[in-house]
Amino acid sequence: MTAFFTEGHSDPTVQPVPASVVEKVDAADTTLHNPKRAVISLGSNLGNRLETLQGAIDALEDTPGVRIKAVSPVYETEPWGVEPGSQPSYFNAVVVLKTTLPPSSLLERAQAVEEAFHRVRDERWGARTLDVDIVAYADVVSDDPALTLPHPRAHERAFVLAPWHDVEPQAQLPGRGSVADLLAGITHHGVEPRRDLELQLPE
Repeated sequence: MTAFFTEGHSDPTVQPVPASVVEKVDAADTTLHNPKRAVISLGSNLGNRLETLQGAIDALEDTPGVRIKAVSPVYETEPWGVEPGSQPSYFNAVVVLKTTLPPSSLLERAQAVEEAFHRVRDERWGARTLDVDIVAYADVVSDDPALTLPHPRAHERAFVLAPWHDVEPQAQLPGRGSVADLLAGITHHGVEPRRDLELQLPE
């Protein structure tokens, strides 16, 4: 956990979980009781960006039915879809997790984490404290408007593909091909690794 959640502060997204549920989740994790692999992209360009990303990682890990397996390096990225210089730059990262939650429940949790960090949805491409996007869930390909899988723009975003490639060089984006090939085919302009920054894998 980061300092954000210490000294009397608590994760605002976490609700008390019955011990029986925790035991079932832990059992599912250790025995691989049909967990699914998912990839989630994180981004923040307001407030303490690094602390917010770490807080989101910790909140996801605290979710029953979710175990984070890998956390990417941090990238600093120019805002997407807006005039240059009109917003602060983003910090972006990707986490790979295993989950026993279905996609719809994972989406609900992602949105709850965003809301806990005061995400405001009043403007498309607007600045935001936190983005939590499901990039891929197992090999699912779906055009459900509530949750399109994989993410409909992931294949053209270096700020998603670059950190994902760092932690899973052989990864495949369902329906699109290898992350390495997709990354080689798009511009990396405005997407820079921040080797001086680090996010922690929850213990």
